This record gives sequence, C-alpha cells and structure tokens, in this order.
Amino acid sequence: MMISRYSLHKIDNNEQFTFSPSDYSVFKFGNVRVAEQFAKELFEGFIKEYADQLMTEEIYIFPSPYMAIPTASNYLCYYFKIELDRYLFLKGHSSSKLGKIHRKQTYTIDYGNLSFEDRKNLIANDTYYIDRELLKNKLCVFLDDIKITGSHEYTVKKILNEYDVQGNFFFLYYAEVVNLDLDPKIENFFNYYTIADEKSLIELVNSNNFKFNTRVVKYILNLAEDQFTYVFNNIAEEKKKKLFDLAISNDYHQIEEYQTNLKKLYYGN
Repeated sequence: MMISRYSLHKIDNNEQFTFSPSDYSVFKFGNVRVAEQFAKELFEGFIKEYADQLMTEEIYIFPSPYMAIPTASNYLCYYFKIELDRYLFLKGHSSSKLGKIHRKQTYTIDYGNLSFEDRKNLIANDTYYIDRELLKNKLCVFLDDIKITGSHEYTVKKILNEYDVQGNFFFLYYAEVVNLDLDPKIENFFNYYTIADEKSLIELVNSNNFKFNTRVVKYILNLAEDQFTYVFNNIAEEKKKKLFDLAISNDYHQIEEYQTNLKKLYYGN
C-alpha cells in the first residue's frame, strides 16, 4: 500500500489566503460554477507534479463519503474527473472511474467548529461501505475540498484498513491547513464567509448555478421556525420539491430535529 497527498493551497495563518474565501463559501453552499473553477485549478496544480503517476494504473476517483445527497466535494470531484479524463484521452490512456464510499450519517451537528478528536468521535457512529474487490490494485484518488484537522482522511484510511483494500491511495485537497496551531473553527470562517444569513442563502439557491448538497439541505432543515419560514417563502417551488425529495432520500425524515421543517415542506403550511 502506498499513500500520497497533494493540496493546491496551503493555509498557514488566519489572515492571508491564496484562494478566495468568498468563492469558497458559495462553493460549499452549492455554487457549481465555482466548483468547476476550483476543479480546473486543482487539476492544473496536481498534474504538474504527478503526471507520471497517472499513467501506470487504472484510476478510481472518490469524493467524500455520502449516502444519497452529494457533498460539495462531490461536485468538485465531478469536474476534476472531466479535466482528468480529457488529459488521459490525450495520452491514450483509459478514462478514470468514479467511485463511492457509501455512508449512513447519524448526526445533525455542523462539525466545522469541532476539534479533531470531537470530529473523529462524532463520525465514529456513522456506517460506511466500500467495494474492496473493485478497487484491488487500483490507483484510488480521494478528493476533498479542504483539510482542516485530517478527520476525513483518518476516516477513509480507517475504512480502507477495515475492508483490507489493497491499492495505491492519493489524498487530494483544494486547500489544507498546514499550521496546526490554527483553531479548527477556521473551517466555518470559510464556510460562512459569504453565506452568512438566510437572505444570502436564498439568493444562491434561486440562482442558475446552484445545486443542492448535503450542507445546504442540513442547514435549511436545521433552521428555527421563523428562519425556515422565511426561506420557504422565498425559494422557487421546484427547489422546495427538490429539497424535500433529497431529504427523504437520505432518511432525514427519520431524524427528529428535521421532522417539523420537512412536514412544512411537504404540506406547505
């Protein structure tokens, strides 16, 4: 087993960054055009350093684990795969394959404010599945948008070990915190930099560049009654239907904290 890692942007302080926090925030809340741009930037940086490694094996690309609702990193992964497959085509190589780590999530809390240990403990009760035989002796690229504490990478490595997956593994990030003295809460500084209230969220949800992801669905379902009503009254009908269908596809109607808002979505009052 060989494990490698690459990140495009390095975060070593909480004041100056080599990427736009504003763009990152709307990306995390569903702006897929920014996801496409981030993916192009990430691919260009990655291929400069690791082109040779891609020519030796069949490649599987994985976004962060999810059940039915894609994560923001899933869209980053989707556009990264397009860039990679174009490159592989020019090299006469087989295209990459899209993999998935299946996940049954058990919590509603936003872990952007948590430490590594708290994150690790929070996701410990989630259940995961990966196809060991499919990935045997493949190059597996696990792509995520940002590495703060490493809990995502820790979890993926734990899954790989539990399923005894044999292959070469690459962890790929758009950005990475390299100064371990920085407070992990910096993640929510980025997440909510632009999308800081219901008004900014509504504007994004109603835009042409928006697609629902796990963060947006959970955020809306977690809103207090008056905040939820404000969002409900100001997003397009087709978006309400999509939000509801995605939520129940992820079994969110089985989570008590979401049930009141889900009923309002369904019944409309």
